[in-house]
Amino acid sequence: MQLISKTLQLLMLCLVLTVTSCKEEYPDLEDGLYAEIVTSKDTMIAKLFYDKVPVTVANFVALAEGTHPMVAEEFKGKPFYDSLTFHRVMDKFMIQGGDHTATGAGNAGYKFTADFDPSLNHNEGGVISMANGGGFNTNGTQFFITEVPYPSLNAYDNEGNLKNCAQPGVSCHSVFGKLVKGVEVQDAISNVPVQRGSNKPLENVYILKVNIIRKGSSAKSFNAAKVFENELPNVEAEIKQIQDDKRAKIEQERKEREAKIAAASAKTKPLIDDYTAKAIALPSGLKKHVLKEGTGPKPKVGDSVRVYYEGYFVDGRLFDSDRVEVAENYGMFNQARMDANMYGPSKMHVSPNASMIAGFREALSTLKVGDKAFFYLPSHLAYGERGNRGIPGNTDLTFILEMVEIVKKQ
Repeated sequence: MQLISKTLQLLMLCLVLTVTSCKEEYPDLEDGLYAEIVTSKDTMIAKLFYDKVPVTVANFVALAEGTHPMVAEEFKGKPFYDSLTFHRVMDKFMIQGGDHTATGAGNAGYKFTADFDPSLNHNEGGVISMANGGGFNTNGTQFFITEVPYPSLNAYDNEGNLKNCAQPGVSCHSVFGKLVKGVEVQDAISNVPVQRGSNKPLENVYILKVNIIRKGSSAKSFNAAKVFENELPNVEAEIKQIQDDKRAKIEQERKEREAKIAAASAKTKPLIDDYTAKAIALPSGLKKHVLKEGTGPKPKVGDSVRVYYEGYFVDGRLFDSDRVEVAENYGMFNQARMDANMYGPSKMHVSPNASMIAGFREALSTLKVGDKAFFYLPSHLAYGERGNRGIPGNTDLTFILEMVEIVKKQ
């Protein structure tokens, strides 16, 4: 009987162990790959988008599990994120962690090119994304979790085109996960007191451990180290091709724009030459040729007026105009300028003290409402020896001005 009793006890123990081992962690989670981020403030659970950005997810998972193939020797075989801190915390923005130096300048011995997916963006709080140093290939171990939507961090523009991430000042961050539990933990961390300037918490907020949870056969078969090694070259090649295509497109657009400018300039130069030959020289050296006689009043000194202008070099090249059709003709139309409502007749001040080049001030003072005239400005009445923003020194300029109205004083 004693032998049977011990046998039953062993069977019961085995049964208990079996039931315990079969107990599913977070049973309410659907199939997928997850990161359990245990912090000193509580636990967050993030779903990782390994099917959309496998390289970026593989980088994070391999770091968390200590299997990353590219880390420096001191980090090999060790769960990288355990005991690190959230070293940069910005309320109403994000929390950032993953740097073993807690400075934001740490390097685990490698950098990699992240992959992107246009369906993943920073459109809400709880988004997990890669921190980087700018460009495509400056990603490493650091990541951040958003508190609010921050679309300027998206790698794709509103038209679904990958941005020129290599350009200074352009933010491109790879979204690779999203919190499905513990959003309030992110909020609690983002609210901790921080050092002014560095945004480093006054008291450390620790990432105690990052556990990777695999649910379903697909997630269980996701070998982070192998995926990273096998897929990274493909991502690098794809990004290089995108950059090459973008450079080729920019170069083609530049050539087309230059050809358009050359064609327009060739048509304009004979007009400039004709107007110059017909222009009457004023005592200052300014030359004027009336193209259309107006019938409106002449503004008084101190009045504000609205004037269309076209500025040309003597070879017929346009350097600026507030007329949309003229800018388009020369391939110089600027959508941002249009959005800012900066095309159309410009408001100007008729005064000897107005902030304009001398020849332009004088030209403006000769017009009445309805006048349209051509003016030739010798360099000393333009930008002189120094020149100005694309206009070389000692350059003669020409303008066509049309006075539209006198602005009524409010």
